[in-house]
Order: sequence, then structure tokens, then C-alpha cells
Amino acid sequence: MGSFSIWHWAVVLLVVLLLFGGGKVSSLMGDFAKGIKSFKKNMAEPDDASMEDAAAKPAGSIPGPDGKTAAARDGAKERA
Repeated sequence: MGSFSIWHWAVVLLVVLLLFGGGKVSSLMGDFAKGIKSFKKNMAEPDDASMEDAAAKPAGSIPGPDGKTAAARDGAKERA
């Protein structure tokens, strides 16, 4: 009862082909394969230099509502 027979899979395949058509399914699977190849290629490449630049930026460099960064506010509190 928990497994599907070959007839179940044949009916499901027939319904999918009727709904989407052969060309749509073929192009969808081609796009899926390109995505997997791209993912594998990017996983195999060494660390990207842009990621290192993003990690090197100090935290709190976005100005707040008062126009000062978090680091500037902290420095002002320490001096006061």
C-alpha cells in the first residue's frame, strides 16, 4: 500500500505530459540541469575575492537616524 506500481507512475507521467506538453517538460529539465552544473562549478571554485572584501568591512558602518555610525556613537559615549 505504501509503494507505487509501474502503472501509477505511467499515469502520473501521462498526466504531466498532457498538462505541460513535451517541450515544456524538456526545457524545464534542461534548465534544472544547467542550474545543477552551475552550482557544482561554483562550489568547486576557491573562495571569491569579493567575499573577502565583504568580511573585511567593519560592522556598524551604516549611519543611523542621527547620521552617526554605531562606532562613532560608542566613541562619543566613552569620551563622555
